[in-house]
Amino acid sequence: MMQESPIFSRTYDLVLWLIPQANKFPRVHRFGIGERVIRHILDFQETLTKAGLSKKDRVRLLDEADVQLALLRQHLRLCKDLDIMKLNQYEHASKLLVEIGRLLGGWKKSSQ
Repeated sequence: MMQESPIFSRTYDLVLWLIPQANKFPRVHRFGIGERVIRHILDFQETLTKAGLSKKDRVRLLDEADVQLALLRQHLRLCKDLDIMKLNQYEHASKLLVEIGRLLGGWKKSSQ
């Protein structure tokens, strides 16, 4: 199930792209918001994996993933507004987040 679902591959793509970006943040931001961005995306990926493995807790885990995705969106927006991220980087991340959010919403709907 997990390897077949596009939400896992799109999330992995975002993780693979976002971690190196956050590691390039200016030093003054790398150990604050940079670490939080990395933690949010990894927590999101972990929660999705748990939801894929647990039918019993799936609805709760998908709700938790939704909150984590919202936090990540807010942090990335802050990165753009503070000029930590370039506009084209933010746009790339936003497109992936919109797609992942749509996939998550569909999964939540089918799980309820």
